Amino acid sequence: MPERTTKPFSMVGVTWTNARSALHGSVQVRTRSAATGTWTGWEAMAPSDEIPDPAERDRHGVRGGMSPMWTGPSDGVQVRVVAAHGTAVLPAGLTVDLVDPGKPRAAAPGSGVALAGYAMDATVSPSPSDTPTDTGAPTGTPTATDGATPTDTATATPTDTGTATTAPPTTTPSATPTATPTGTVTPTATPTTTTPTPTPTTPSPTSTPWPSQLPTLAQAYPSCPGSTASPSPTPEPPSPMPAATTAKIAPPSVVTRAGWAQGTNVECQRESGYPDYGTAVKVVFVHHTDTTNNYSCADSPAIVRSILLEHLRESWRDIGYNFLVDKCGTIFEGRFGGMALPVIGAQTYGFNTNSMGIAAIGTYTDLSGGDSTASTFTGAAPTKAMEGAIARLAAWKLSMNGESPTGSAVLTEGASDSPPWKFNTAYTLNTISGHRNGFATDCPGNQLYNALPTIRSYAAGPVTGLAVTSVTGPYGALKSGTSYATGTSATVHWSTTTPAAVISGFDVMVDGKAVAHASGTATSATVTLAGGTHQVQVRATHITGSTTLSAAVTDIADITKPTFPGAPNLGVRTGGTLSSTAVPVTMTFRAADNTGVHALAATSPAAATLSATATSWATNAKPATTQVFTVKATDLAGNTATASATRTTSIVQETSTTRTGTWTRRASSSYLGGYSYSSATKNASITWTFTGRSVGWIVSRASTSGQAYVYLDGTKVSTVDLKSSSTLYRQAIWTHTWSTSAKHTLKIVVVGTSGRPTITTDGIAVLN
Repeated sequence: MPERTTKPFSMVGVTWTNARSALHGSVQVRTRSAATGTWTGWEAMAPSDEIPDPAERDRHGVRGGMSPMWTGPSDGVQVRVVAAHGTAVLPAGLTVDLVDPGKPRAAAPGSGVALAGYAMDATVSPSPSDTPTDTGAPTGTPTATDGATPTDTATATPTDTGTATTAPPTTTPSATPTATPTGTVTPTATPTTTTPTPTPTTPSPTSTPWPSQLPTLAQAYPSCPGSTASPSPTPEPPSPMPAATTAKIAPPSVVTRAGWAQGTNVECQRESGYPDYGTAVKVVFVHHTDTTNNYSCADSPAIVRSILLEHLRESWRDIGYNFLVDKCGTIFEGRFGGMALPVIGAQTYGFNTNSMGIAAIGTYTDLSGGDSTASTFTGAAPTKAMEGAIARLAAWKLSMNGESPTGSAVLTEGASDSPPWKFNTAYTLNTISGHRNGFATDCPGNQLYNALPTIRSYAAGPVTGLAVTSVTGPYGALKSGTSYATGTSATVHWSTTTPAAVISGFDVMVDGKAVAHASGTATSATVTLAGGTHQVQVRATHITGSTTLSAAVTDIADITKPTFPGAPNLGVRTGGTLSSTAVPVTMTFRAADNTGVHALAATSPAAATLSATATSWATNAKPATTQVFTVKATDLAGNTATASATRTTSIVQETSTTRTGTWTRRASSSYLGGYSYSSATKNASITWTFTGRSVGWIVSRASTSGQAYVYLDGTKVSTVDLKSSSTLYRQAIWTHTWSTSAKHTLKIVVVGTSGRPTITTDGIAVLN
């Protein structure tokens, strides 16, 4: 067919005149991105499985169609029909519907801003080419390629069969809900249970009240400016009235119709009036929308608007699903009529009455279809957030009729043309069932269908997989043996396998007593503890009221400061180079703590970070100065203690020595004080007498330097060799340290080493 231009769109639908007609072949679509101009590959549309009950389906103007396909902002489309066998059979009135969900915008009160509607409506007909062009035109190319199959393969046999069961209704009043300014309604009874907000955040719509019970006449019959249709002259609510509902479980957070409409007047799009009501929701059917999983949760409101528009295009009264859930776990209100009431939707043909349909936005099949040039959307596993939201919603609705999420209930087949189910026959179904359990379809896809047992357990409770993962203090999760060590303030962290959507709250238990409460979405809480050892647990409360207690972990609320057994000491350090402003010294110490030392640091006369196991600190002392040397210990709980040593440092040169043998005075700026003494005479000696706690002999070293004997207080204690491959000045070659200060004598004797007898001494360094 000729190419056409089109306005931008975000969803593609294919519909035809007669809802009872079938399209025998595979409908394949590719679109052009409005942002990049890039064409997608061919993707196969899935047959639509959401069908109204006969009374709604057989009304004048109801159309058949494929499941709509979300494309995101696009400005070009091509469509073709591939025959499964032989020639494709196209039903009469086949059209391509390009849906523009509209951009969020503020609507003045009573303005009746409408949804954007359809960007284009084109008839599909054979075309000689299926090559993409740079126009927005749809084209159709029926071919006789074998092997092309629809995305959703029909299932011939129902999963659940049996006889009727009954359950008493609940009488516990539901929580009183309140409205939030974002168009999301949250019950006041469960302030801690929330669903994730789509990211990035979409513009906030006007606040709306919780539409849980029967809407008002004004809501059912809105006044829509520009509309030529006249409402009933005396509009009335349904008769008989649907019974007011109560629930043991408070309602979840839901984005209302006004919320996802986002400034568009969604109520002026649907058929005016009240929907049809059943008596109670006995079974929840889980669906998938069979649209792409590659969407941003910020697009979810637009996807819901687009699905509404496509369902209206098929002349349904309203969107077919009662609720929709995206992969972020956000719940959207579907069909109008009051979320807490048993609104009859258009979602499980033959079983729409007394059931509810929840549609998971995306594709959750693990199958692929199409021929070699086309593929279906790749299926995905449902997210935990999505599973939790479905469970939360199902638990609330089923509690209104006293149904167990893991139980079964009876529905009666209401369609005469839905084989193999038989008209007017009672079937027993799981209270949370897949669409395939009530209609010949693969919906909601194997991956979501296989998750239904998990969803049932989430909805029924209790919370599973609850465990304390850590207890953190000021430095994180630190342990003393098998116990956590914190101060009197501790943060308890936990995890569950059950999603937050079905958890009403957590309590932190210390020694069996609840000391802190947190919301169902929380994963940690901070508590204040008395000093000592405690047993810490977490208790989770499910939305049904059942509780789960974690295993206990031990935490030591440590209020004891670290200690320094023994007094710290300082000594002149060997191997260092002295100057008139710095003498290399080492401070020695030992820190201890009942839970363990977390960190050590020097604080004066200089700052330095030490390892937690350090027992010494190499630093410098200033000559002719009294200084305080301090280290600080911090334990695992953040308690601190310090230890200090006060020392006076001095350099004693050769002028105050006693000498024997021949010694030569040498002058150089490289020597301390500008000069030193040297001797090559065997047994020549030089002696210092001093009072102190530590002493270091200072020398110059070279390749010609010889050896010397060291005598301390009259006793030979060492032989040192001053030889060095490079020339070095002011070296502390030998040191000794005592625990207390006392008077001592240091004597150096020349060995007279063959070939290199000379030693050069530059004084001593003393700490006192």
